[in-house]
Amino acid sequence: MYLAGTSKLKSHEPKTITTKSFMFTVTLSCSYDTSSSYVRLYWYRQYLNEELHYLIYKYSGGGGGSPSDPRFQSTIPQSSTELTITGVTLSDSALYYCALRVGAQ
Repeated sequence: MYLAGTSKLKSHEPKTITTKSFMFTVTLSCSYDTSSSYVRLYWYRQYLNEELHYLIYKYSGGGGGSPSDPRFQSTIPQSSTELTITGVTLSDSALYYCALRVGAQ
């Protein structure tokens, strides 16, 4: 996780995905507070007893990296980031992390 300057990252309460949610869309959110005008927000997934796996990132300029899976989309509303997973399946059961990087482009 990248943190620098006067930045603060806060994840929201985890959402429980039940079997009723499968094949639907789920959106996770994470808020941040920073004095920097340039930020990159990353999303990672971690399965039990495994390392983190990169999913997607976006930066404040509107661009971002290609998602590791086309079902993942990320947006950056004001002072937060959202990860949307479409077509949720049982294999999406994992811990999800957001990370903030601030600084020069």
